Amino acid sequence: MEKFKRLKNEGNDFVKTGEYEEAANKYSECMKLNIEECTVYTNRALCYLKLYKYEEAKRDCDHVLQIEDSNIKAFYRRALAYKGLQVRKKNMSGI
Repeated sequence: MEKFKRLKNEGNDFVKTGEYEEAANKYSECMKLNIEECTVYTNRALCYLKLYKYEEAKRDCDHVLQIEDSNIKAFYRRALAYKGLQVRKKNMSGI
């Protein structure tokens, strides 16, 4: 658990400095140690949203909602992911 906390805190520090790719990598490492911890999924979803990786963000939120069906952050971030996917789809149709 100590390694998990350290990795999560490192990920949080990267988010605070706007280094979302590095943060997502730290959260991914956390998931190898504990797949049931919803916080790292919602945190990684935030990183994916900042990186315009909407499908990945949606997938992380879907995973959380299977574990905690009332997780507000997961609902909110999944909605943002859907919005991003719709905007991208709309922009692609104009090409």
